Amino acid sequence: MEFSEQLASDAAATAALIDDILRTEQSSAQRLREAMLHATMSGGKRLRAALVLGAARLSRKGSHQLGALRVAAALEMLHAYSLVHDDLPSMDNAATRRGEPSCHLAFDEATAILAGDALQTMAFGVLADARTHSDPAVQIRLVAALASASGLAGMAGGQMLDLQAETRQLDLAGVTEMQSMKTGALIQCAAICGGIVGSADDRLLEALRAFSRDLGLAFQIADDLLDYDGDAAALGKPTGQDAHRGKGSLVVIMGAGQARATAHRLIEDALAVLAPWPQAGYLGYLATFAIARKS
Repeated sequence: MEFSEQLASDAAATAALIDDILRTEQSSAQRLREAMLHATMSGGKRLRAALVLGAARLSRKGSHQLGALRVAAALEMLHAYSLVHDDLPSMDNAATRRGEPSCHLAFDEATAILAGDALQTMAFGVLADARTHSDPAVQIRLVAALASASGLAGMAGGQMLDLQAETRQLDLAGVTEMQSMKTGALIQCAAICGGIVGSADDRLLEALRAFSRDLGLAFQIADDLLDYDGDAAALGKPTGQDAHRGKGSLVVIMGAGQARATAHRLIEDALAVLAPWPQAGYLGYLATFAIARKS
């Protein structure tokens, strides 16, 4: 299978599982379920899911298991929650996401907040389920990894720094730290969790950690470049929002040319880390795709 076909297959399988989990969860709160489906079923690259599945396959030398797919679904649920909350009027106040109305506009602000809350807690429930892995120790490792990546030292902390950057100037180190927390931590978590569920040894786990650290920062630079000079129609959301809100980014600090060169250097470093594993081609494809994408 071509790498692009594998990416599409992974995205479709992850979406189908999320849809199944949400539709079969017992609850009479139907409006909340619909908002959660709106947040998770609007497409997207599913890069985090692909990283989980690619790392798991690399760890298991080609096998594809339900447990890895459930981890992929959990990471995408957590990511969807973050986007719903990012789009809120109190955060980025975004009207569209992937060409569709933001959750708080498709429903209402209170429902959007609850949808994000429910997706976040459901993600942890999926990881702690025996269907994801039969070993409680592995379940704990997965839950702990996601908690670390999404909390004070990870995504939530990074979002706080991002909001503060609207009123104070960040230097290069400050922007790098903020982006590594806000975006990079969850991308790194996806690769590591794929390794964990795939029973990777310590050497491969450390390589996945280094690979995804560089990938996460390169991915955010690519995102900032798209906001800077991308096509709003292709992105499914307005461009120029970072500059409008006065947010710091490596593109603003370094200039577009140097930022683009930095992203390419980071991907080269990421690929070099995986060189000892010739079968890591899919992860290499994801790395190059991350900075070549147009949306």
